[in-house]
Amino acid sequence: MIEPRTPYPVRVDGGPDPEGVSRWLWLVKWVLLVPHLVVLLFLWLAFYAVGIVAFFAILITGRYPRPLFDFNVGVLRWSWRVHYYGYGALATDRYPPFALQDAPDYPAHLEVRYPERLSRGLVLVKWWLLALPQYVIVGIFVGGGLWLGMQGTHASNSWASGGLVGLLVCIAGIVVLFTGRYPRPLYDFILGMDRWVLRVAAYAALMTDRYPPFRLDQGGTDPGSAPAIPASPTPTGVPGGPSTVAPAPVR
Repeated sequence: MIEPRTPYPVRVDGGPDPEGVSRWLWLVKWVLLVPHLVVLLFLWLAFYAVGIVAFFAILITGRYPRPLFDFNVGVLRWSWRVHYYGYGALATDRYPPFALQDAPDYPAHLEVRYPERLSRGLVLVKWWLLALPQYVIVGIFVGGGLWLGMQGTHASNSWASGGLVGLLVCIAGIVVLFTGRYPRPLYDFILGMDRWVLRVAAYAALMTDRYPPFRLDQGGTDPGSAPAIPASPTPTGVPGGPSTVAPAPVR
């Protein structure tokens, strides 16, 4: 009998777009994403500053101040929606909202469970020493533009600038362009790598003491975490849903 997995405190989900995805829009999304990238530049600068404050707060009190925690989760959430729309997945044509809060009607979701207590000892070593093996793997996934880098509690917003994620997303875009279909195995594998990167990001940003699992949890629905948002009944006639996630059909 297989024992159930212990839920990881970081949950990353992606859902189908009922309106489908375009064959060609992915070719110009880099232009459409410019407003988001400008905003994210300033958000990540704030993320760095918040990370420094949180580091000392955890070191002294063993707690991550809740307002700072919620802000940094919001930055990760915003980034995930942008990457899900853009070149981290190309999985939807719905333009991401400009919001730190979760958007229930958007197909990409991210949540991090708030830790009531964090280790004051681990905060000194987990973001650079303990996370080193994870950085190597994430470096393979996202290439030279290592999303986490070796910047301690901080991160750059260069995710999917290369590496295996960038290569496979490019292949997916070409397949969609010529066939009108997003191959399900490719979608599941890309989402698994994205999920791994975000788990390591939250760990490196001191949001959890739980070490990220060396496990590629593939597919749109995160199989390794508790639900991030309440499950809702699947509308009649709409395929997929909170527990059955597949890449969107192509227009």
